[in-house]
Amino acid sequence: MQSKINIKERTRAQISSNAIERMYIAMRHLFSRGFYKPMGTSGETLRNSLLLLQPEIYGNLNGDQVELKGLIYVLDRLPEGIEECQFINLTAEEGYTENFKVIIPKKRRRNCYRIDINQMNIEITRGRSEVYDILTHLTFLYIESHKIRQRVNGDKEEDVLREWHILEDIILNNKKLSTEESEVLLVHLGSILGRTYQEVKEAYDEFATAEQPHRFAHTIYWMGKLALDEFSEHSKERTIKFTPDLRDSIGHHIYGEHWANQIKKVIYDNKLRNRPLHIISANMHSVMNALYASDALPELKPSDDTFDLYTQLSDDANESLRKKVQKYAAGKGLYFVDATSGTNIQVQVIDTEKIDLKKWDVTDKAEKPVLLVMDYAFGEQAYETMDELLKPYQPNGVKIPMNVKSVSIMGKAGILEGEKGDIMIPTSHVFEGTADNYPFKNELRKSDFDGYGINVQKGAMITVLGTSLQNKDILEFFRDSTWRVIGLEMEGAHYQKAIQAASKIRGNINKNVQVRYAYYASDNPLKTGSTLASGGLGTTGVKPTYMITIKILEQIFKQD
Repeated sequence: MQSKINIKERTRAQISSNAIERMYIAMRHLFSRGFYKPMGTSGETLRNSLLLLQPEIYGNLNGDQVELKGLIYVLDRLPEGIEECQFINLTAEEGYTENFKVIIPKKRRRNCYRIDINQMNIEITRGRSEVYDILTHLTFLYIESHKIRQRVNGDKEEDVLREWHILEDIILNNKKLSTEESEVLLVHLGSILGRTYQEVKEAYDEFATAEQPHRFAHTIYWMGKLALDEFSEHSKERTIKFTPDLRDSIGHHIYGEHWANQIKKVIYDNKLRNRPLHIISANMHSVMNALYASDALPELKPSDDTFDLYTQLSDDANESLRKKVQKYAAGKGLYFVDATSGTNIQVQVIDTEKIDLKKWDVTDKAEKPVLLVMDYAFGEQAYETMDELLKPYQPNGVKIPMNVKSVSIMGKAGILEGEKGDIMIPTSHVFEGTADNYPFKNELRKSDFDGYGINVQKGAMITVLGTSLQNKDILEFFRDSTWRVIGLEMEGAHYQKAIQAASKIRGNINKNVQVRYAYYASDNPLKTGSTLASGGLGTTGVKPTYMITIKILEQIFKQD
């Protein structure tokens, strides 16, 4: 007699993984369709999947309280005023810059335009990852807005909270508030949001700007107002549209190709094409400061702390020092490449022939390398930009191969076993939701960072579809299973896919090109109070950033 197969109950990690997969399938379908209504039937899969997933970064989506930390995180990455708009259009680069004011979110480099009182257009130039990022954040925003609606009238249009009428009167009449009146408003907002006075006060201060001290109250009102309108009138449902030009252009490397050709032209025009070329994906300050800062700022007294100079340069108050380094570098072989292609990825080309490299133990006889420093890509954009960058340059139809000797990736990532500020050295990249994995020989080693008083982890890293979609169940599975993943980020697998294709399949670059990957921990998503929503690293990130930068440069100069 055949025995029954014992099927175990699905784990939370499996349920969460399925929820992410459903979200991405739904977003691809809605993108192809061209429009949808987030709080209608068409947006139901996205809403339900996000509620089931419960990403750590957003807080408790299923509760009736409005999640303030998640709200701050999301609105830092969306254009100011988006909470007032019934219509959100995602577009390609379609010429809005000439006639509309550009709005750039605080923590995302993307061009947005307020078309009229009801419409916000957001330019998408970074590929599908950017579309998914925006749709996930908007889904969260709309879920939270309906929490406000539920608390304001509980599905009864005639029975509205007294506190809501007070808030509406203040916002619509643009009332100036005394200190005492502002404190009373905080209490009323607490009732509307289901939060304590102290929680509301902290969020109020976080949102406030010099131009808009009451931005938080303004945001909460418009979130609730549009949700109330949506509930009471079918014609006022919020709608997200994707323009035909965006749907036609996405995935075709249009922006990446133009961007890469701009860079190659700078290398070609300055007669640098035959020199060894080393590509570094990093921020726009650490390589420049490591090479130029000490010579550009001789007046700064040396310190026993090697990283003191870099800490000073990272201080927001020292803009004049940073400009001095930039000016000095521009006269010593650094070429700034304007990111006019739509990728929003700035680039520096550095001719080290014009730098005194004695302190790096580089002799005068050695052939000096050319460094190409590119700013961080975003998700799938990493494949597009690296793939185009590694292709031969064709100025007159003649293919000129790029003399690439190494590719180094320095980034920030979430850590699963450690603290903010730790360093991670990956041995492979595992691509979430696929069977793709990319092992590689990493020229950077854990031992390179011995003696610096900083923790270093080594192992596999997972390239996730979106950091805002991760929850503890999935991350604990990757950490505790045989994958033994040490951290998560969004670009590693995409970069390595492009490098392997260029070196081992297409033959565009040397098959023995060296690769270096290192990340510093910007957050620990498994630790309460250490997620991305809890704030940045501040000066804690200076030491790991420059440690990685210096080790990359040391290896490049030694390699050549």
